[in-house]
Amino acid sequence: MRAAAARRVAVLGAGSWGTTFAQVLADASAHARVVVWGRRAEVVSGIAERSENPAYLPGVRLPAGVTATRDAGEALEGADLVVLAVPVQQLRATLARHAAAVPPGAVVVSLLKGLEAQTHLRVTQVVEEVLRAQPHGPPPVAVVSGPNLAREIAERRPTATVVAAADAAVAAAVARACSTSYFRPFTSQDVVGVEVAGAVKNLLAVAVGLSEGLGLGDNAKASVMARGLAETTRLVMALGGSAATVAGLAGAGDAFATCASNLSRNHRLGVGLSRGERLEDVLAGLGGTAEAVATSRSVTELAAGVGVAMPVVEQVTAVLHRGRHPREAAALLLSRPVGPEAA
Repeated sequence: MRAAAARRVAVLGAGSWGTTFAQVLADASAHARVVVWGRRAEVVSGIAERSENPAYLPGVRLPAGVTATRDAGEALEGADLVVLAVPVQQLRATLARHAAAVPPGAVVVSLLKGLEAQTHLRVTQVVEEVLRAQPHGPPPVAVVSGPNLAREIAERRPTATVVAAADAAVAAAVARACSTSYFRPFTSQDVVGVEVAGAVKNLLAVAVGLSEGLGLGDNAKASVMARGLAETTRLVMALGGSAATVAGLAGAGDAFATCASNLSRNHRLGVGLSRGERLEDVLAGLGGTAEAVATSRSVTELAAGVGVAMPVVEQVTAVLHRGRHPREAAALLLSRPVGPEAA
């Protein structure tokens, strides 16, 4: 990346987290120019003309360094950082459509938490596949993940996050680009652990939401979260990641925030389903994408392929895709054979 004083950033995706991260980047450097690409005319005009995203962050005034466009080529022109903030299942098509406009030497930064449904690939793997044909080869990719509820960060409430990249220098450069008084990044080279933990925590949020909606109590919610994190650790390690990552910001930290907060769409999804609402109706009322729906099958099948048992995740998948009643799912978890906690 070029010197911070001349930094230009493209953010592909004008939802709540993409817009919030644009704010973070602009706050991190008074000289940064951040261009958000979006599809909806009212969102783009709101950001460009009134410094506000009226659909996703009403009432939050964005810094002067943030603007927006409906032209992806315009957003990408000259960008040092290309930030991905579109839904995971739309990533491949979106990136393929605009791959030729990604500038040579740009660093790609993923804000996404999920797996591609058809391939079970992580986001960085999808990016590398799609951009493999770039004249200079696929660009370096970093992942930002942690307890990062967009609305709180947009209000400049403090949080920490992890920036992971295979190249430590890339992770450090991206961390510097998004470091502010309220957004504190730490670096990691465990891309697998950060991405897998981020994908699975969405399913844990659904599970905790189901428990909450059923009125099972705080003990049940804590038990689901703890057992879900143990499952996550087994999967991360089987895929080559580190258990320490799951114990940190990108794992437990993210899970604590997502499972406990009504700001989490996946949490609200679980609550709604437990109250007997139809999946389609709950999703329609969330105001954004709940990545757990598309990711649940991928995580379940990925775990089965490496021989990792994930009972909590399997029950969430059954509720989401096989019509299992949340109360039956809870009963099945409680009826599992008694055994060692570490098993």
